[in-house]
Amino acid sequence: MKSYLDFEKPVAELQAKIAELRTLGEGGDAVAIDEEISRLEAKSVAALKELYANLTPWQKTLVARHPNRPHFVDFVQGLVEDFTPLAGDRKFSEDEAIVGGVGRFRGEAVMVIGQEKGADTTSRLKHNFGMAKPEGYRKAVRLMETADRFGLPVIALVDTAGAFPGIEAEERGQAEAIARSTEACLNLTVPNVAVVIGEGGSGGAIAIATANAVLMLEHSIYSVISPEGAASILWRDAAKAQDAATNMKITSADLLRLGVIDGVVAEPLGGAHRAPDVVIKAAGDAIADALARFSNMAPEQIRDERRRKFLAIGRSL
Repeated sequence: MKSYLDFEKPVAELQAKIAELRTLGEGGDAVAIDEEISRLEAKSVAALKELYANLTPWQKTLVARHPNRPHFVDFVQGLVEDFTPLAGDRKFSEDEAIVGGVGRFRGEAVMVIGQEKGADTTSRLKHNFGMAKPEGYRKAVRLMETADRFGLPVIALVDTAGAFPGIEAEERGQAEAIARSTEACLNLTVPNVAVVIGEGGSGGAIAIATANAVLMLEHSIYSVISPEGAASILWRDAAKAQDAATNMKITSADLLRLGVIDGVVAEPLGGAHRAPDVVIKAAGDAIADALARFSNMAPEQIRDERRRKFLAIGRSL
């Protein structure tokens, strides 16, 4: 069942009319109805194209959070062969908000790490909506260190509103775990590529996204805090989230211009959720291109270039 966002109401209405006409056409004048359906379909595509050509940052936020948007498991299924998940941080427990493991990406052995939000109520609860606790980031550190030991490039697929803010997470050292994971990214002597596939929220994202190449899907977002959180702090009013989204520069176009990310993966018309296979393949091509740039570099060069890249952010605005 298709799910439409609030700003897509004109398209939803046209699609409803098309569905109604198709039902009527089963027992009426099929030729005349087919012509009307073709006209409405063309009008629907034009309306969708106009909407997505002028999305506001808040509308992009809604697209990034779309329930049907492809998640970590979809990208792994589409891009990684022989994926073997690895569990546990060897210190406290398994955190299913972060999923990771080894597999083959276009014939090359890699380590894949990312947040999984879940696709229905059961899986969302299982994965805690993609919000990891300290054990999740300590698992990420363990997997990155394993990748470094065996010379496996690291691919990170980022999709989280942020790290879990609960009391138990703070008691177990959430901030320290995020810092250690960020440090592990910086210390890698193998190339790592991060792709923000939905939301890239706060330290929960940067903990696995401190990479040689940081890419974003066209309608994903990446920020130090959610628009709602920023509005609550700045104006003490979460209803001002739209203003916050505009001022925070959270879109892929803004972040590419500011030098925070290295590339943008185009999405199909209407967003990744309308053609998941297309965007997954495009992301795979972008990841392959990014990894190829480091194929002839020495391990120390890979690490040093990553560190220079992050030290340079914000120095030439």
